[in-house]
This record gives sequence, C-alpha cells and structure tokens, in this order.
Amino acid sequence: MFELVRFVGWILDLYSWIIIAAALISWVSPDPRNPIVLFLRQITEPVLAPVRRMLPPWKTGGLDLSPVIVLLAIQFVERVILPLIARPLLY
Repeated sequence: MFELVRFVGWILDLYSWIIIAAALISWVSPDPRNPIVLFLRQITEPVLAPVRRMLPPWKTGGLDLSPVIVLLAIQFVERVILPLIARPLLY
C-alpha cells in the first residue's frame, strides 16, 4: 500500500509538470494542430475546464488562474492527504 501512495505522488508530480508545460506553451500562441499541443490539451483540459468555469475571466481580471488552482490542489493532496494515508501504513 505504501508503494501505491508513492506511485500516486509520482503521478501527481508528473501531472503538475504537464500542467506547467501546457500553461507555458499557451503563452506563445502555439499551432493548435501540433501533436504536443494536442496532447497537452487532451491531458489537462478535463481537469482545468471545470475550474475555469468556476472562475470566469471577468472575475479574475482576464487571467486564467485554473492552472494555479489545480497546482495548489495537487500540492495539498501531496503534502496533506497522501501523508495521512501513508502514516497508518508506517506503523
């Protein structure tokens, strides 16, 4: 079970880097048909879109804060939830 918690942490770290890459690429107006851009959008949009709907641009000054909010949520899961799950497994 402890290995599963570590694997989930690894997956969340990887997903964080994918979100960061997608956010950085969005700043340079990439070709939407580029395979990398398509991959990043397919992987991140299912998570970012619901957050984006909760924070429309007119409420955030035109900024898309969904990547920041998702990254904060991932950090919360990694630093609070996963250690709570792993703690009983260590004893």
